[in-house]
Amino acid sequence: MLEVKQIEKGIVIDHIKSGNGLKIFNKLMLNKSKKPIVLLMNVESKLLGKKDIIKIENSFDIDLNLLGLLDDNITVNYIENGKLTLKKKITIPKEVKGLIKCKNPRCITNSDSYVEPLFKLLSKDTLEYKCSFCEEITKYEL
Repeated sequence: MLEVKQIEKGIVIDHIKSGNGLKIFNKLMLNKSKKPIVLLMNVESKLLGKKDIIKIENSFDIDLNLLGLLDDNITVNYIENGKLTLKKKITIPKEVKGLIKCKNPRCITNSDSYVEPLFKLLSKDTLEYKCSFCEEITKYEL
């Protein structure tokens, strides 16, 4: 059986839908990190059947809104001195700033670099967001 030791300090991204772990790893650009990182795939789970897990040793800043867009089943566990200090359940963000590109080519967010795109959630099921500048509906794609 595969054994991965606990981390003393860091973050554990847990309850990732099986198959999404590598996508999340890439979106968070964890391959550029100098810190030890473990990606576990297809781990047995009572809740999901199979799941992926990402363990990041030491402190690391993650965008919780981005995680919510990628997989709303995720929990983020913060570890200090080998003990769980905080557990956050990730949800689909109601508002997203700078993570989505407006699909309207005439939108000001696509032509002026000083304007950061801002979107408001329309549908949790389809991950459709409405641009606050041009009101174009854009669907987030993983």
